[in-house]
Amino acid sequence: MIFAWLTARHAGGKFVLRIEDTDQERYVPGSARSIVESLRWLGVELDEGPARAELARMKTNEDWDGAMEMRGPYAPYVQSQRLEIYQQHAEWLVERGLAYRANETSEELDHMRGNAQAAKQAFTFRKTMRLRDDVRADEPHVIRLEMPTRGTVTLDDMIQGQVTFDNGNLDDVVLLKSDGFPTYHLAAMVDDHLMQVSHVIRAVEWLPSAPKHIHILRAFGWELPRFAHVPLVLSDDGKKLSKRHGATSVTEFREAGYLPEALVNFLAMLGWAPGQGDEQNVFTQSELFEKFTLEKVGSSPAIFSYAKLDWLNGVHIRMLAPEDLAQRLLPFLEKAGVAVDTPAKVDRLHRLIPLIQIRLDRLTKAADLVDFFFNDIPTPPVEMLIGPKMEQHLSLAALRAARSELAALSEFSEPAIEKTLRDLGAELNLKPTQLFTVLRNAVSGKQVTPPLFGMINALGRALTLERLDRAIARLQTG
Repeated sequence: MIFAWLTARHAGGKFVLRIEDTDQERYVPGSARSIVESLRWLGVELDEGPARAELARMKTNEDWDGAMEMRGPYAPYVQSQRLEIYQQHAEWLVERGLAYRANETSEELDHMRGNAQAAKQAFTFRKTMRLRDDVRADEPHVIRLEMPTRGTVTLDDMIQGQVTFDNGNLDDVVLLKSDGFPTYHLAAMVDDHLMQVSHVIRAVEWLPSAPKHIHILRAFGWELPRFAHVPLVLSDDGKKLSKRHGATSVTEFREAGYLPEALVNFLAMLGWAPGQGDEQNVFTQSELFEKFTLEKVGSSPAIFSYAKLDWLNGVHIRMLAPEDLAQRLLPFLEKAGVAVDTPAKVDRLHRLIPLIQIRLDRLTKAADLVDFFFNDIPTPPVEMLIGPKMEQHLSLAALRAARSELAALSEFSEPAIEKTLRDLGAELNLKPTQLFTVLRNAVSGKQVTPPLFGMINALGRALTLERLDRAIARLQTG
């Protein structure tokens, strides 16, 4: 879908959302809403798509208060609401002898398949195999397209190149099912024509269906759209991407702390590169609109690397304005139990952004870096308050001295804190690692934090001295 959107924007065309729900038994309630919400979060703007009234009329009401009212001249954009259109087109083919009615039961078809399997032959249903040829229009039946039995059909695919198929391997594809619903093969081809779709961009798994679609389009006498079958996406282990490899839906990526800008950037590069001599990996939306073309999409499988996605997400996080990043962090902090619910706390978060922005590759990781700024911490155990290669009494003395120096500062600022503590370390004949480790653990309760001097400044004098006092008391009694 990302490739289709970028192609439309690059060419100055329109990007259309069509809900293909003709298989009512397999339709998952909430799917349409999830698609629309996911596209909105990704920043994918729709030019045409289902109106709210169409969503409400679906098998399960897919309308919601946050739904956008989309427009388009070819409504409805929900296929289950276009049944009459498909039925009329199927009947048009029957009237001209290009398609026929058939009413073989599922049991009879299974028997045919079994016979073919026993004979070690592929099963392809043909018109001559019908058990009954006097099927009336008013009795249950399907409509099948009569396919050619000889020759070949060639697809000039924008990504896979020229692919030739043997007509003898094709069955007479079902166009209309006995319940009056079309198959994907009929509905998609009819809608693509009526909605003036110029490019059909889909996964390479659909390539075996391409000859069926070509024959359907030719039966109607329609011009073929340009087909582009994009390569498979594999995991790092070379297997098809699945749940066990990690997130597989846009919602899951969102909840995992990825930015929409980074995810779009990453997805665009699954199989695509800007071209020989262009090593750019980080793209803004406008740059993708300018540079993306299907001609530069490779046919080989793409590798979905979470390591690369995390790196790219980190780059896009660092590209955000501090105020923007702070706003995006709020729901993740709240979910982690970090309440930033007062003006003072919001101000503190803004002051923390420069300290943590460079350290983040996902928004979910912010809570571990900032929670101790907003929540009380238990006094660290004695072993955490003893610096490397230091005795307990030396660590206690260092904490007391640091507490005294910080309390006496006339200006409590990051530069003043840094100078004071570095001078103190030299005075106490302690390495920076020794003094700073003791202080970091004492005021944060953690061994991994934002940079020490900025951290102490963001905590503020009062909270820093309070935590130092508690650490000193722990060492005195420990």
